[in-house]
Amino acid sequence: MIVGIGVDLVKIDRIDKAGRNHPGFLERVFTDKEQEYCSRQKFPAQHYAGRFAAKEALLKAIGTGWSAGVKWTDMEVLHGEGGGPIVNVSGRVKDMMDLKGVKHIFLSYSHDEGYAVAQVVLEG
Repeated sequence: MIVGIGVDLVKIDRIDKAGRNHPGFLERVFTDKEQEYCSRQKFPAQHYAGRFAAKEALLKAIGTGWSAGVKWTDMEVLHGEGGGPIVNVSGRVKDMMDLKGVKHIFLSYSHDEGYAVAQVVLEG
């Protein structure tokens, strides 16, 4: 059963500027593993933006937004064995998902022409 759906669209340039102009932004928003992956890519900003959009979409799918005291790093977007995206959750985000009975997170994200988009479907 679907228990939540979320989508988010982000300007890649916005995330790129935040990373360059605001000390601590990358550390506050992305886990060490996410930073290691993104920094190795030819165009890191689009990979950071995809993960940013994924985290926003996940919170929309849960239905609480930022009001529940979550941290950006409670969500980690990595790649699974087959290369597709996976989401690891911890802390407050995990607690909220457990309360909703979430058993699986489906994530799709992409980036092109200056934008990154992500969609999350939560299954219970």
